[in-house]
Amino acid sequence: MAKKKAASAPIDPDLAALASAYGVAVEYTDQVGVLTKVAPESIRSVLASLGVAAKTAQQCRRSLAALKNAHWEATVPPVIVVRRTTGPDQEPWETWVHVRGDESVRVWVELEEGGRRFDVSRTDRKVKPGQVKSVRVDEVVFRVPNDLPLGWHEFVAEVGGVEHRCSFVVCPEQLEMPATTGNRQGWGVATQLYSARSHRSWGVGDLADLSDMAAWFGREHGASFMLVNPLHACAPTPGMEPSPYLPVTRRYVNPLYLRVELIPEFAYLPAETLADVTRDAQSLSLQLNTDQQLDRNTSWKHKREALQKIHAVALSPGRSAEYRAYREAEGEALVKFATWCALAEQFGPKWNEWPTEYQDHSSEQVAAFRAEHGSAIDFHCWLQWVLDQQMAWAQQAAIDAGMSVGVMHDLAVGVHPFGADTWTDGDVMAAGVTVGAPPDAFNQVGQDWSQPPMRPDQLAATGYASYRDMLKTLLRHSGGLRIDHVLGLFRLWWIPKGSAPSAGTYVRYDHHAMVNILVLEAHRAGAVIVGEDLGTVEPWVSDFLAERGVLGTTILWFERADGEPIPPQQWRANAMAAVTVHDLPPTLGYLAGDHVKLREELGLLTRTPEQEWADHAVEIASWRETLEHDGLLRPGAGEDGVVTALHRFVTWSPAKLVSVSLADLVGERRTQNQPGTQDEYPNWRVPLADSEGVPVFIEDYPKIARMEQIINALGGSAKSG
Repeated sequence: MAKKKAASAPIDPDLAALASAYGVAVEYTDQVGVLTKVAPESIRSVLASLGVAAKTAQQCRRSLAALKNAHWEATVPPVIVVRRTTGPDQEPWETWVHVRGDESVRVWVELEEGGRRFDVSRTDRKVKPGQVKSVRVDEVVFRVPNDLPLGWHEFVAEVGGVEHRCSFVVCPEQLEMPATTGNRQGWGVATQLYSARSHRSWGVGDLADLSDMAAWFGREHGASFMLVNPLHACAPTPGMEPSPYLPVTRRYVNPLYLRVELIPEFAYLPAETLADVTRDAQSLSLQLNTDQQLDRNTSWKHKREALQKIHAVALSPGRSAEYRAYREAEGEALVKFATWCALAEQFGPKWNEWPTEYQDHSSEQVAAFRAEHGSAIDFHCWLQWVLDQQMAWAQQAAIDAGMSVGVMHDLAVGVHPFGADTWTDGDVMAAGVTVGAPPDAFNQVGQDWSQPPMRPDQLAATGYASYRDMLKTLLRHSGGLRIDHVLGLFRLWWIPKGSAPSAGTYVRYDHHAMVNILVLEAHRAGAVIVGEDLGTVEPWVSDFLAERGVLGTTILWFERADGEPIPPQQWRANAMAAVTVHDLPPTLGYLAGDHVKLREELGLLTRTPEQEWADHAVEIASWRETLEHDGLLRPGAGEDGVVTALHRFVTWSPAKLVSVSLADLVGERRTQNQPGTQDEYPNWRVPLADSEGVPVFIEDYPKIARMEQIINALGGSAKSG
């Protein structure tokens, strides 16, 4: 399709130059190929969120000059991220050091595992010198040997007798699939864990349920992985945030997912307390399992009371040593998060509404609060420790069941604007803007996710430390990681506060650093990475990810060209393929047009309902015709037959992994999430049920004929029943 140019007022050249220097887009190509100009007001607002003055042409010129001066004022780069490649063409890595006048300079690399490398050589390359306060600054280029081990090293430059340091990160050439996967296509189950309940969980699916599902799908059906929604923590207060994609932190886990009875100290509660907790759990499950919506708040209220009682039980010497080791390894980051939790319980979940003296995590008042509320803070540290253990048990259960990948976790795009991460790492976050998406196939008016973006400049300035630590924690007990909106590692749609989602613009990140660090941490963990590269995607992005060994995402409904389904043999191999995704209805619901009906009811259509329904009818008819032509569906077959055929169709693709929604396996029709809504629809509060709306529990799985049919279509075995 030929690109059309949208009419718009010209952008001031000084503003355009400044925006380019900061990676702020002045135009972009939308989902249908139209080159769209960004309004100057949006550009200025986004630059302001980066602390850059851009109201006038003169301010733009001054800000650009200040940025150039900042480069020359730095003695070493803020961080150096390199990729180790194989073969004879591998060149030594190069970096620079800024030297003033006749200052002496000596450089070396301090290795992560200890030791120093002094075989860093100065080149003769001439770089046009800069100037800082009338003092000439020379840029000296050094070569670093390309045989450094993978890891987080330090580049050290001693200039004029003063040491200057920055991280020197060596990343693998490519991320490899697990050796146990071999050349076969692996398949797995995608589930919203909170909705996948058992009769033993407290009204909300938990980590014990995850272990049970992994064991059953792995042993009975040969599944390779279990993909779960983000398990990130939310505020531990009433009014618990239902969206797993709007956490308060992406590093730590929501204690709602704990199975209370599996904590070793549970068994050592006083007999009367033990009996009370057991009765409470049974009563709660019976009560909540019949509700039409998940009740996180009630479940957490009862679970928290039980957890506090268990926390009071003395640890054995061995368990106490384990806990101390965990706290030491997590360090100050864990204490900060636990402090935020304790403060949130006292003052509410939004730190911007706390008393002023507590809004700065480094204040004297916060330090005093820590000293006075040590038990409350320890409780939240302890919660993360027992969560870490149950996460490890879930992954071990998956591996023991023969899964080649195991548990695949999900990384949300961002965090709540007034949660723990913005309280502790506020300097890394941009103010006055939120993250979202321009109009696309998921939402035709665009999306505002209300999350503050991380600043690209501050990420680099801090050596990507918070990003690295988050990845290490997420990958510690997982065989895979799905990156929601992986495009955010390349560019994010920033929306000035108060503006419509369509009035935003893209801001670029250093994708070389972001992706390579991701690959390094995944390599160390032996994990698979899947990037959700749907929506408005620049063509080269998927190629870049594939080159790094990061799988993309292929959704059957979107694989169409000129109005017709694309043959699965033509789909990309470097991907995880699926029929549907959690932002669309389960397949039964999609076939019936439930998404069209819902968007019509909520006023989210940009075309007439008649046009949408007409297009939907054509789309479904074309899929039925394709399935019948390929011999996967008999004429006149019902919707269940279509669902099974669509999943078999996906397996004909060369995709390395295939995912099936648990909702499809049990016959659920209802949408888990409608993008662009909050309270208009019960997003993330829909308990798993069958096509008739009857709740489905893990204990029911062996009796579901539809599940066996779809699993057989995926190439799995069906031993149960």
